[in-house]
Amino acid sequence: MSINIKILGTGCPKCKQTTAAVQEVVAENNIDATIEKVEDIMEIMKYNVMSTPALVVNGELKIRGRVPSKAEITALLVDNLSINDTEPSGDCCSGSKCC
Repeated sequence: MSINIKILGTGCPKCKQTTAAVQEVVAENNIDATIEKVEDIMEIMKYNVMSTPALVVNGELKIRGRVPSKAEITALLVDNLSINDTEPSGDCCSGSKCC
């Protein structure tokens, strides 16, 4: 399942750092993701963000007003993958071979 990532920011150095970090994490972890840079102030304000950079994952505002570490971005994206992975992996309805 693809993750939709939006990086909200007008192009300041911190916004560029955040964009680079997200791109690196996605590439290093082979994450299926769409990365969108949102620079329009009116669009950014729709997320009730007054301080950038901000990170939106699958429509949910996760971080605002600071540059997240690569470890934090990795945790956010990996957690999002596991939450969205609703397909059972085994023969049982619980996802294991317990039955």
